[in-house]
Amino acid sequence: MNDKWIRLAGIPLVAALMHFPFNGLPTYLNAEALANYGVALAITTVLWEGNRGLFILSRRWFPHFAHTARRLVVQTLLSVGFTLVATLALHWFFLAAFAFSICPTHQLLSHSFLLNLFPTLFVTSLYESAYFFGEWKTNIQRVEALARAGLQGELAALKSQLDPHFLFNSLNTLAAIIDDSNAEAQQFVEQLADVYRYVLLSRDQTTVTLSEELAFVEAYVALNKTRFRNDLLVESHIEAGAAQRTVAPLSVQMLIENALKHNRVSPESPLRLVLRAEAGTAGYVSVANNLQPKSSFEPSTKVGLRNIIDRYRLLTTQPVQVSSEAGIFTVRLPLLQ
Repeated sequence: MNDKWIRLAGIPLVAALMHFPFNGLPTYLNAEALANYGVALAITTVLWEGNRGLFILSRRWFPHFAHTARRLVVQTLLSVGFTLVATLALHWFFLAAFAFSICPTHQLLSHSFLLNLFPTLFVTSLYESAYFFGEWKTNIQRVEALARAGLQGELAALKSQLDPHFLFNSLNTLAAIIDDSNAEAQQFVEQLADVYRYVLLSRDQTTVTLSEELAFVEAYVALNKTRFRNDLLVESHIEAGAAQRTVAPLSVQMLIENALKHNRVSPESPLRLVLRAEAGTAGYVSVANNLQPKSSFEPSTKVGLRNIIDRYRLLTTQPVQVSSEAGIFTVRLPLLQ
């Protein structure tokens, strides 16, 4: 957090606001007045920096908007507990080191602790307000960026001059006129219709559940296995609790499409795809494939992967992770709330 100047100005100011209303303005500066203000400054510094650290820690523990209520409860309890411990520790420290008593020992809880809650509440409110308005501004920018991306997608669809509804209805018609004895053709057309049904349903959505995306991926993989047969091997390992998290629509499918586009698929070099979904606060869904690049003079532009990374940058602060190690290419997408 870039709060250097706020701390440099805020700590002395809050120390003064803590000290002078209760001790009065000194008629002149002397050692006693400076010592009293120095004690108030030390207390304020400890409380400010400690509660600032707790704020940063709670943001790491509960980074998502859905966890706001839980984070505020935990942060409040930690701040109150820290203020109590800091009050007692500072009292005994000044008493032992300088023979200086902040207040009578029997008034530590009724006077000093309650007084120290004021800078605690001030610091917490300051950082929460700054974070809230920062997130509010960021969310507005994300919504605007997603809206622009949606308009660009609609323009691209118009340029294609092919109504997806027309294609979807045509597939249903084709399925109806295929001979019932040709079960494989019937199944292929039904799977193709499922793919386009999902595209139609998800194109206006910002996110979809992982279970919906994986059902679509299953139909998409089945279509490709009709073409590649046993040359395409797919494994899925989905942890319990991950299926109801959300992802950007078509993002997992695009990773599989990229793997098929840029790698050889043949009986001599079967392509192995492994899908994993990890549950947890910072869960990911990943697609990994063995690297066996096609012998092509046309280099990859990585437009599809870059598009996914840009989409996720608008949806979450968690980055898309891309790695290539030991002949395995892996892309990990953050699971959203």
